[in-house]
Formats: sequence, C-alpha cells, structure tokens
Amino acid sequence: MQMQSPFVPRQMFFTKGVGKHRHSLQSFELALRAAGIAEFNIVRVSSIYPPNCKIVSRQRGLKQMPPGGIVYCVMADSRADEPNRLVCAGVGLAIAADKKKYGYIAEHHGFGLTHRKCSDLVEDMAATMLATTQGIELDPDTAYDERREIYRAKGLVVRTRAVVQTAEGDKNGLWTTAVAAAVFIL
Repeated sequence: MQMQSPFVPRQMFFTKGVGKHRHSLQSFELALRAAGIAEFNIVRVSSIYPPNCKIVSRQRGLKQMPPGGIVYCVMADSRADEPNRLVCAGVGLAIAADKKKYGYIAEHHGFGLTHRKCSDLVEDMAATMLATTQGIELDPDTAYDERREIYRAKGLVVRTRAVVQTAEGDKNGLWTTAVAAAVFIL
C-alpha cells in the first residue's frame, strides 16, 4: 500500500495578473497582487499534477491559505519595459483519463504570442508530456489539434486547460509584467 505524503497537494487553482511600474520587481509584485497571491511566500515547483487533485476556484483556494504561508505553484512570468511589446505568461494542464495517474502542467513565458497561441502552446506541451509517459510518441510537426484527437482516441488525456495572461508593454516604458500560475493547496 502506497502512503500519501503530506506534501501532495489535494487542491489547485489557476490565477493570473498584470502589473506595471517603473521598477521591474515592483511590476512583478503588482502582477502577483492582481493574481491574488502576493501575500504568500511562493515556491516554484515543476510540472506534475497529482492524482485525485481537485481544481477549485481562485476565491475558494485563497480562503484556505493564510497570509505569509508557503505556497507551491507552477508559475510563468514575463516582463518588458519596451513600449507595445507583447508579453505572455501561460500555464497549461493535461489530466490523465485514469484519475489514479498523475497529469502534467506546462508553463511558458515569452514575447509576441497572442492569448490564443500561448494557450494552445501550453496545453500542447502539457498533453505531449503526458502522452509520452504513456508511451505515445508523435511527430512534433503534427498540428496540436490532430495530436489532441489522437490522445483522446487512445483514452490518454481527458481534459486540457490553460490560464494565460498577455499584456502590451506600457506606452511610456514602465515595466509590464504578466503572471499566470497553477497554485497548489496542501
């Protein structure tokens, strides 16, 4: 019988935000505030969605977390101080058909991607990572929509989703930060 570790998250929520300020760090802080997670000590973790983890609303998740608490999350953030530069931060999730198996979370932070393109990218990365754990190797040049149908047909990936934040760089050159995160609740 496998024991449950006290550090395996039982719930998770998604959040996102944008911040602008003349200093890079403060724009990041403002993005965290907009996302509702500035009052926590954030620890970035890698990409595994635990088996039987429940996705809850941001509001419900935040109610369970005390200010100053250590919070584990998969986070993407992107910053720029160039006027009109498009920043993007996205987190994608792929959940296995078998709820006893783990899923994958993928993050991307960069420039120039629209909301839709960033969302497709992070969902694709998460689904591809999950599929490869199931022994499915696909041509990376195949369109994601086509691969997604193959994953579903083989019963591997039940659901994908993403949270993405894009922002256009401030016209006056303020630092602009986009943040997206999957926040775990122990």
